[in-house]
Amino acid sequence: MTKKNSIFGSLNSDLPAGLVVFLVALPLCLGIALASGAPLFAGVISGVVGGIVVGALSNSPLSVSGPAAGLTAIVLTAITDLGAYNAFLLAVFIAGLLQLVLGFVKAGTISNYFPNNVIEGMLAGIGVIIFTKQLPHAFGYDKDYEGDLAFLQPDGENTFSELFSMIGNIHLGATIIAVVSIMILIGWNKVPYLKNLKLVPAALVAVVFGILLNQLFVASGTSLAVLDAHLVKLPVPNSFSEFKESFALPDFTQFTNQKVWMVGITIAIVASIETLLCIEAADRMDKHKRYTDTNRELKAQGVGNMVSALLGGLPMTSVVVRTSANANAGAESKMGAIFHGVLLIVCAIAIPSVLNMIPLATLAAVLLLVGYKLANPKVIKHFYERGKYQFIPFIATMLGVVFTDLLKGVALGLVISVIFILKGNMQRAYHFRKEQIQDGDVIHIDLAQEVSFLNKAAIKQTLSNIPENSKVIINAADTVYIAHDVLDLIKEFKKIRAKEGNIKVKLIGFKEAYELENTGEEEKHVFVEHKN
Repeated sequence: MTKKNSIFGSLNSDLPAGLVVFLVALPLCLGIALASGAPLFAGVISGVVGGIVVGALSNSPLSVSGPAAGLTAIVLTAITDLGAYNAFLLAVFIAGLLQLVLGFVKAGTISNYFPNNVIEGMLAGIGVIIFTKQLPHAFGYDKDYEGDLAFLQPDGENTFSELFSMIGNIHLGATIIAVVSIMILIGWNKVPYLKNLKLVPAALVAVVFGILLNQLFVASGTSLAVLDAHLVKLPVPNSFSEFKESFALPDFTQFTNQKVWMVGITIAIVASIETLLCIEAADRMDKHKRYTDTNRELKAQGVGNMVSALLGGLPMTSVVVRTSANANAGAESKMGAIFHGVLLIVCAIAIPSVLNMIPLATLAAVLLLVGYKLANPKVIKHFYERGKYQFIPFIATMLGVVFTDLLKGVALGLVISVIFILKGNMQRAYHFRKEQIQDGDVIHIDLAQEVSFLNKAAIKQTLSNIPENSKVIINAADTVYIAHDVLDLIKEFKKIRAKEGNIKVKLIGFKEAYELENTGEEEKHVFVEHKN
């Protein structure tokens, strides 16, 4: 392994990036656990395992795994239906086992069929969500849990109505902290001397300033003070035995419970799809354009979910928010993800009280910039300039992700892309040209390399529009495959309609297996070429 590819070869970039991801991931882990109806520390366990275990086993240089907002509804319902958290943990273990199997049967290759414009649309949509969801937190309005990506929120609002509710509930102290944090985050890389301090990321400086500024507000007794409701809320155990109680084991006596298996299968499918989408997005963000082995990633996710379940943690996926924060912070290898996991467990054990002093407004400032970079207007302009066949799936995916959720938005983009592909194939199945000569029109129809049943309608329409007393040359010299539906169409045209309309038909280059007779000396020459 060369230094360039070694996880220890770029520590000066990966360690600061891991620190930034840690700061972003901490409130997300807690918020998602809260929304899932699980113990808060279960979110931290999932983040730690996602960082250390999955990070070590995966070969993605940028992807960061942890508890995912896309699974909150499934987890919340499952814990309620199964009646016990330990039974739910068994479902997570089964999900991991199934993901491991999916990796071995190479199910990860389906990610190769996600179009780039759909992936970019997904990223832009998530960027819009991050930006709009973090605005209330930046202004001190924390009614919705940190990490929520759904359009419809548990508090009865939606992504945009929450912004109007925020207007009457702005906390001035949180707003000041957010503004100062944004100024630090933007200005840090503008100052040449500070820019060279790579081991001191701007996000850490912003967090420290946010804590100190709030402590100043608290000490002065002013109403600007940001109190507990607007701070990170990490559980603080009072003893080692209490800390041990944060961990739990799956209830393996429920292994034959059909409900447990159904939950496990559901988690495995949803988590695998979200992971593959994120991996494609991570590869798009990689400035070195390295490619991740998606089958290995599914195996890593499977092992990660099994380990997380054995420790009492939530199910995990590769997560776009953490991954994009990692990429934007300059990570070069998977050490960034691993280091963030190490920081999560070390800091959660050693300095939970310090972490609970971090204002959510400061972390919102970090995520606002992440969201803006993902949904940069330049990206939208780029796809607009590439034409409607690139732009429409892109913008549909983006809007679908914003107004529904990640999977529905991507599904919408894929459906539109497939429609465009089918339409394109129908149009490109053949080349049509007409020549004017003295004794009538000569019409040339040159078939493409592959002519499928999807092209039948277009070819049928073309043949039906050929006027009487014409000459038609149908050339299959370059064709590798012709669907039987299309062959039958050509046979019927030659034997019946051409005779009735006094249309002279020449067939060139049709293979012997097609059971269509090539005509003329020129055609025989082409036929022999194909046969050999």
